[in-house]
Amino acid sequence: MTRLFGTDGVRGIANKELTPDLAFRLGFAGAKVLAGEKAYKPVILVGTDTRISCGMLESALVAGITSAGADAFLAGVVPTPGIAYLTQKYQCDAGVMISASHNSYEYNGIKFFASTGYKLPDEVEDEIEAMINSYTEDMIRPIGKQIGHCINKPNAARDYAEHIKRHMSVDLTGIKIAVDCANGASYHIAPGILSDLGAEVIAIGIEPDGENINLNCGSTHMKRLEQTVRREGCDIGIAFDGDADRMLAVDENGKHVDGDGIIAIIAKGMQDRGILRDDKICVTVMSNLGLDIFAEEAGITLAKTQVGDRYVLEEMLKSGISIGGEQSGHIILLDHTTTGDGILSALALLKTLNHDNKRLSEASSIMKPLPQVLKNAKISNERKKAAMQDEDILNVIAEEEKKLNKKGRILVRPSGTEPIIRVMIEGEDIQQITKMAKRIVELLNSRYGI
Repeated sequence: MTRLFGTDGVRGIANKELTPDLAFRLGFAGAKVLAGEKAYKPVILVGTDTRISCGMLESALVAGITSAGADAFLAGVVPTPGIAYLTQKYQCDAGVMISASHNSYEYNGIKFFASTGYKLPDEVEDEIEAMINSYTEDMIRPIGKQIGHCINKPNAARDYAEHIKRHMSVDLTGIKIAVDCANGASYHIAPGILSDLGAEVIAIGIEPDGENINLNCGSTHMKRLEQTVRREGCDIGIAFDGDADRMLAVDENGKHVDGDGIIAIIAKGMQDRGILRDDKICVTVMSNLGLDIFAEEAGITLAKTQVGDRYVLEEMLKSGISIGGEQSGHIILLDHTTTGDGILSALALLKTLNHDNKRLSEASSIMKPLPQVLKNAKISNERKKAAMQDEDILNVIAEEEKKLNKKGRILVRPSGTEPIIRVMIEGEDIQQITKMAKRIVELLNSRYGI
């Protein structure tokens, strides 16, 4: 049986894979496992992004939570890192975010946070999953006054915004910023924060309709932001994804700066100010080899993990590392937060640029990325394992990697959140690696494709 929890909670097509029935059971089991046997009535905080399915799934999830005897605090539309922070602030026993992050609107997800604001370890997710699998309609449930209450928290977004401004205050007076909120969870928060700090803000992706989250906008589609920066003469552009736990940037010339580049800039600034703990950064195996070269030249040690910000966080906590993240823009600043936070990361980048009196184009030159190609093969979750063990495919990958002559690499891995296998190739010749990636993807699709 395929594990219910992926690398970032439970995710699937809403009302098909992630059904109201499953959401109810997740709420019930999550409340039972995370709240435990309390002497008081437990409280679980629930937030959403802007997808059309969020209302449906929230209703079912909250029904499960309250039927288990826990109260549900409803935060409304708020970024995922907002739920991580507010779970602690409101002294909740757990937090839940309903979002599929960077995925298109037909997908949705349910992600749990512990009372500490950290994502759940695998063993706790397994305990929730076991309870879901053993769930029956005749299970004993509370009745009367022991049933949970549903309580709105109308100031949740504001409380999170004020927290962000306190923790990463920076004077943005005189700076013109284009911000793309992906028609997602940051649409009513991020522009206001930047404006309150003094910036002139040009905001796009702030008209969610339930179906346009991440649609040709946000951190997965940067072209519109690049055009906006050039057209409006902005000093910088910032793009968030649908739940604002990741961010990417565009310099004043409209050039894209990815998570590797942003991590390098912030980390170098921290090192220069003596606050980069043990001169270490944590990234994943997907990070560009250019980051390795930058780190070696700067005297910074790179710790590497498998793909997934949860694994980055685990290594950071274990090794006492203060900054880490992914090329996709998940950046964790452990001195300030317990999870990836796009708005906080954007302010950290702006603060570094402000402190160093540099424009993003100049600051980003400290890291020179190798050419990199990333292509996806559409493979159902059930067939991923077979595809990754196919000897013919493995032989083709090895054959192609030999052609790089140790001056590049090939990384093929199944996504933990989508029905795809990612093929990433780095090398000196962009045309060569593009052709190689195309060959591998076509082979995967021909044998195992949807």
